[in-house]
Amino acid sequence: MAKSANLYARIEPDVKEQAEAILGALGIPASNAITMFYKQIILQKGLPFEVKLPEHPLNAAQLTPQQLDTELEKGYAAMKAKDTVSMSDAFAGIRGKYGV
Repeated sequence: MAKSANLYARIEPDVKEQAEAILGALGIPASNAITMFYKQIILQKGLPFEVKLPEHPLNAAQLTPQQLDTELEKGYAAMKAKDTVSMSDAFAGIRGKYGV
């Protein structure tokens, strides 16, 4: 089918730049990526990914300096106590949880 419909969308310039850099590295023009996204919406009869808030949201930008220091100290204490998980185990857990 001939491509004759136009789509106009306003997005943040840095989001556009970052996404197009990745698409460029993959050799996929932005218009093709948008077409792929739309086709997935049709196939899935909705967004092709889950849209929800994280279970334990922690946004460093929303923390006060004292709260950020507390969180960093928790991580440092866990590291010193060797209360950590190996990288391979961490990624295995992520893959299992999210099916990737």
